[in-house]
Amino acid sequence: MIRSIRIAATVLLLLVGLAWGAAWFRAAPGEPLGQSFARLVAGAAPPSAGGVALPGGVSLGGPFALTDHTGRAVTDADYRGSFLLVFFGFTFCPDVCPTELQTVAAAMDLLGPQAARVRPLFITVDPARDTPAKLAEYVALFHPAITGLTGTPEQVAAVARAYRVYYARATPAGASEYLMDHSAFTYLMGPDGTLRTIFRPGVPAEEIAGALRAQLGAPARS
Repeated sequence: MIRSIRIAATVLLLLVGLAWGAAWFRAAPGEPLGQSFARLVAGAAPPSAGGVALPGGVSLGGPFALTDHTGRAVTDADYRGSFLLVFFGFTFCPDVCPTELQTVAAAMDLLGPQAARVRPLFITVDPARDTPAKLAEYVALFHPAITGLTGTPEQVAAVARAYRVYYARATPAGASEYLMDHSAFTYLMGPDGTLRTIFRPGVPAEEIAGALRAQLGAPARS
């Protein structure tokens, strides 16, 4: 069973790597790599001026039913009408999760009053440990606008599939607690629930804020 999971994870990581390579080769002049990747996944035409507006018909994201960090049952419909910055991780994450959440928090601060139209969502891939109370404690460390989301293992698996997020439990040698291997992209979703762009790990807050400003100033999609 463990060997099968490792093989599947290796294949998935290889496919993601190939996709990023294809995105690099097929990027339009001046197009950020994350937006080229999103366009490749969506099978869409190159982004419009500003490099962030993507046409509809994308295959990432979708309906979900989860529980927020206040204990309230929520669905994707509760966030419709706002731009979303969606990141998957877990509260015991030692490195990438706090780093990316700090970047999201900095991007929100850079937006100023425009940040009121953006909802950052932190969706756990470790529902066994990440209760609403634990998430509330964790997201409060980064920014008051960030909402933590958890659910049953089945609910989390469903939303992870919708965003094509890889995650698996792993216990390092000599460790007493397990960690979660997971992909670490940040998804920018439009008010209509469609993907606008994907930010790779390590993208600076200024780039995220710039992409959001371009979207916030663009006409709403019908």
